Formats: sequence, structure tokens, C-alpha cells
Amino acid sequence: MADAENSLLGETTCGSLLQKLQEIWDEVGESDEERDKMLLQIEQECLDVYKRKVEQAANSRAQLLQVLSDAKLELSTLVSALGDKSSVGIPEKGSETIKEQLAAIAPALEQLWKQKEERVKEFSDVRSQIQKICGEIAGNASEQTGALAVDESDLSLKKLDEYQVKLKELQKEKSDRLSKVLEFVSTVHDLCAVLGMDFFSTITEVHPSLGDSTGVQSKSISNDTLSRLAKTVSALNEDKKQRLHKLQELATQLIDLWNLMDTPEEERRLFNHVTCNSSALVDKVTVPGALALDLIEQAEVEVDRLDKLKSSRMKEIALKRQVELEKIFASVHIEIDPEAAREKIMALIDSGNVEPTELLADMDNQIMKAKEEALSRKEILDRVEKWMSACEEESWLEDYNRDENRYSASRGAHLNLKRAEKARILVNKIPGMVDTLVAKTRAWEEDRGISFMYDGVPLLAMLDEYATLRQEREEEKRRLRGQKKVGEQQNMEQETAFGSRLSPARSSGPKKVVGPRANGGANGTPSRRLSLNANQNSSRSAGKDGKRDSMKLAAPANIVTVSKDDAASHVSRTDSVPASP
Repeated sequence: MADAENSLLGETTCGSLLQKLQEIWDEVGESDEERDKMLLQIEQECLDVYKRKVEQAANSRAQLLQVLSDAKLELSTLVSALGDKSSVGIPEKGSETIKEQLAAIAPALEQLWKQKEERVKEFSDVRSQIQKICGEIAGNASEQTGALAVDESDLSLKKLDEYQVKLKELQKEKSDRLSKVLEFVSTVHDLCAVLGMDFFSTITEVHPSLGDSTGVQSKSISNDTLSRLAKTVSALNEDKKQRLHKLQELATQLIDLWNLMDTPEEERRLFNHVTCNSSALVDKVTVPGALALDLIEQAEVEVDRLDKLKSSRMKEIALKRQVELEKIFASVHIEIDPEAAREKIMALIDSGNVEPTELLADMDNQIMKAKEEALSRKEILDRVEKWMSACEEESWLEDYNRDENRYSASRGAHLNLKRAEKARILVNKIPGMVDTLVAKTRAWEEDRGISFMYDGVPLLAMLDEYATLRQEREEEKRRLRGQKKVGEQQNMEQETAFGSRLSPARSSGPKKVVGPRANGGANGTPSRRLSLNANQNSSRSAGKDGKRDSMKLAAPANIVTVSKDDAASHVSRTDSVPASP
């Protein structure tokens, strides 16, 4: 039945309804006036319905147009914000219906919205990382909380690339800062090890994160942390430098005191850890604990102990210095009064008027000056030694020439012959040696304004005396040769008178006797100690070595002379000339 009604309603039209209404009116007997009035009312109601429908359609169209306009605006905004120049197709007005345009724009909008969400997320991530690193550099990373607002008006890839470039720069700066922080931390660790300091407490004072072993990335890289690390390293380096300087001073004092008191090696080895850095550079001291405070205190205690021990052994130490000074003077033939010097030293120590260190410093200064004096005398003393050696050879050659058996075939004769040949060459050089030595000595004296003393005697006086004695000896030899010629002439006259020459073997006169050399030098050769002022120098020269004492400077002895009264010219011995000591 319902289907029939629906079928009936479906076939009903305005005409059929109006016909049905006419039939009803005819049956009822409505007047024409009433009929016209009703029809007019029906027509008005139809117009109102159409008007409402038209208005609704217009409103709907306006809304669709607004939606389409908003969609286009949003599409344009998204395209501009995302910087996507490949624009989504927008249908031309009039070519398509409004709904078709909306249907065409909707997928593009949906795609752009999705891109925008992804882009906003990328911007947010990059800016969050930038903000985090900037906070770490500024030192307020903990204060950076909450999500950053993203400027959605510019979400272009160009802008994103700019943020990513900035992020990479910050990441590189962070890496560099982290490397620098780790380098500082490692330096602080090494310095604390050398200085014997607590590394953990030292580094956590700079920043707590530096002592954290959880991870490298968690360490502070702020400007303040780097500045404080640099100051800490500088302070530790300065402390290291000062401690090393102090330790080296103590090591120097220890070594000086050990040398002063002849400390045994096993006792010195106990402080090898101190003295091993006595000349080391700051950067080369890397052994842990090498500059610890307790080690420095230990060295200070040892220095104080040795200082006290040094004071108690001052006399022994001072006498050692005096012996060293005397040896230097003796080695260069400078005479001093050792007994007086030792008595003066003992008196100074006993009086307490001089500090032990000052006394030793003064003696060290004397030793230094004595060494300088010895060095200035070395060249002249070497020449003196050569001159004296040549004079010794001259004395030997004189004895050798007096030996009547020198050409015999006895053992060693050929060796003496070779020595004599060399001695004659050397003796011929003696005058030149003396002249050079005199020139050198005078130049030395003019330069210093003092006389060059040799064992308490002026060296020039020794050389003058030698030259005088040598000249006298040469004159004596010439005189003897003249007397010998006179004697030979007298012998010839006697042989002529008596008819034959006396045989030397039957000669009744005494033979030429070569007597012992008095006091060493029979030919006037110099002794190791000059024979001037014999009474004053005899006692002082007694203590010299035997070789030098055996070479006293003497006038010629056992000179062979011819008697003026002896017609037979018998050779007689003269008395020996006393040798000066």
C-alpha cells in the first residue's frame, strides 16, 4: 500500500493537484472570488518558497566562493612559506564550477599541509640543537627549556639550509671547544701528577662536569669554563716553575755541601730524585710526584741538616780549601806562608766574627784568583821547564865531555853518544830560549805591574845570573885554552932542549883529574831553585822535590889551570869555587 502511495505521490504534479482542487471546489460550491483568492495565496506561497530557495542557493554559493578564496589564499601562503615554486594547479574562474575548483585545490592543500608539518618539525629540531649548543657555549644550557616557536611565514629550504649551516658551524665550534677542554683537562692531570696534587678536586673546582666520567659530551664547553681552565693551567705551570726553581736551588746546595764535606756516594743516592732535575727544563719534568711539596720539604730538611753539620766541620773544610790553594801556588812556584794563613783561618773561625759561608766564599774566591794567576803564568813556566831541562842536558854533556872513556866499547856507550849529539843541538838553543823567556817575562811584568817570582826569587834575576855565570864560564874556558897552548909550547921547547918528549905515561906531574861536580852544576847551569839570597832561600828550598834540589846553580868547579911557576907545565887542580845554594 505504501508503494502505491509513493507511486501516487510520484505522479502528482501541480496541474493534477490544481485539477483535484477544482473538483473539490465544484463539489463544495466555492465562489469564484474565493477561488481566485485561494489561487492567489497559493501562487504567493510558491513565490516565497522559490525566493527562499534562491537565497539559500546564493548563500551556499557565497560560502563556497569564500571557501574557495580561503583555500586559494592558504594555498598561496603555503607555497610562499614553503618556497615551493612548482605551484599546484589552480583552475581558472569560469572554466570549472566552484565545487570542481575546490575539489582540485583540496589535494594540493592537503599535500602542502603535510609538507608544512614536516618542515616545521625540521625547523624546530635544527633550532633546538642550535639553541642547545648556544646555551652550552654561553654556559646556561640548563636554562634553555621549552619548545621554540617557529616562524611559519618562512619555511623555505633556503632558510632551513641557513639554519643547518649555522648548526654545522656551532657543532664544529663545540667539537673544537670540547677538544680544547679535554686538552686542558689532560694538562691539568699531568701537572697535578708532577706537583703531587689531587686532580679530581682541582678539576671539579673549575666545573663539576669536568670530573664526571659518564661521557665526554656532558662536559662543559662554556667560555667561562675555558677561561677558568686556562687560568688553572697557567697557575699550575707557574707553581711548577717556582717549585722546580726551589728544588734546583736545593739540589745545588746539596751538591755543594756534599762536595764540600766529601759525602759518600751511597748517601748521595738517597736524593737522586732531587738532584736528577738540577739542570732540567720545566717542560722536561714529567715524572709523577717529581715536584711534590713533601719532596721539597724533605730536601729542605736535608739542606738544613748539612748546613748545621758544615758549621761543626768548618775548620776541616777551611783547611781543605787552604791545602788546595797551597797546591795551586806550589804548582806554579809561587811562595806563600802556609802556617800564617792557617793560623789566620783558625783565628777567624774561633772568633766567630765571620760567617762560615762568607769565609768559604772568600777562600773559593782566592782559589779562583789563584787558578787565574796560574793560567797566566803557564806559558812562562813551561818555557822555564824547557830551559832547565836544557841546562840539565848541558851539565850532563859537560860531564860526558870530561869522561876520557866516553869512546870506549863499553855497554851503553852508543846510547850516550846519541844523547850527546842531541844534547849539543839542544845546548845551542839555550841562548835563544833565554832571550825568549826574558822577553815573555818582561811583557808579563809590564802587563801586571809586578815581578814574576819563581819560588820567591825574581825570574829575571835568575836569568841574569845564569847569563852572567854562562859568560864567566865561557871566559874561563877561553883562558884555560890559552894556558893549555902556553903549556904545550913550553913542553915543545923542553923536548927540543933534552932531545925527546916525555911520555904521558911516565909524566911525573899529576894527571888532569875531573873532580866531582860541586852542588850539581859544574858549568853554571841553573838549579830548579835560584841560588840568590842563599841564606834566605836555603831553608825554604829544602822541602822541594829531590830532582830540583839536586840541581843547585853553581859556579864552575874543578877548573884545570896551568901554574905560572911550573916550567914543566904540570896540570894541577884548583880549588873548587863555592856553589851558591
